[in-house]
Amino acid sequence: MAVEGLSINLATVRQQFDMRQAVEACLKQDIVAIAPWRDQVHKIGLSEAAKIVADNKLKVTGLCRGGMFPAASVEGTATAIDDNKRAIDEAAALNADCLVLVVGGLPEGSRDILHAREMVADGIAAILPYARSAGIPLAIEPLHPMYAADRACVNTLEQALDICDLLGDGIGVAIDVYHVWWDPKLYEQIARAGAGGRILAHHICDWLVPTTDLLLDRGMMGDGVIDLKAIRAEIEKAGFFGLQEVEIFSQNNWWKRPGEEVLSTCVERFHTVC
Repeated sequence: MAVEGLSINLATVRQQFDMRQAVEACLKQDIVAIAPWRDQVHKIGLSEAAKIVADNKLKVTGLCRGGMFPAASVEGTATAIDDNKRAIDEAAALNADCLVLVVGGLPEGSRDILHAREMVADGIAAILPYARSAGIPLAIEPLHPMYAADRACVNTLEQALDICDLLGDGIGVAIDVYHVWWDPKLYEQIARAGAGGRILAHHICDWLVPTTDLLLDRGMMGDGVIDLKAIRAEIEKAGFFGLQEVEIFSQNNWWKRPGEEVLSTCVERFHTVC
């Protein structure tokens, strides 16, 4: 029987498996939903990745990632737009539920975060018609403020939803608990996202105390301080009942363990603490 309600973001086992191997390992655990990263898709080829998805009747809860819009030059902006259109094509080939956007930080040499956020909105606006025509929703993933300079200048659900409201249909949010659990407006903004039909994805892991690396020391669900059940309850109250997608970057722990152990632990923790 399939593990209902659970998806595995393939970053969780990226050091153990390539995409084909990860799918095989997931299927052995009765996991039938995944979210690959573009580099994993490129490594085996888009056509082969799409065939693996189709042959195994997998649900793809998202493709990671598009975004990275702010640029220091016109040429840089054009490059980002072109790459995001390729990402949309890849998401469509995989029949993904959405393309996750990590929007980008400050352009090189800039200290103007407000302008960077304007560049994000302009960049999404430039690709949104293409995404709509491809039938691929765009999911802005707000990242923790520690990433504001280099990875994502959109750091709260409120900021992400403001962009969604500005641009209209075809865009929503990916709610990753690692990035938003601390936000005093979290539940209010989850309700806002649900009312607008903007919740496109729900990513789970945990925040460890102490956290030894802000990028590569995410915790397995239940090993940290995030109230996963409470956040999920608010998300479902807002009307989203989509899959919970485990996304763990863990350089010194889970990436060093056998992939089968990681996946079986994901299943066990999903049932007990999520």
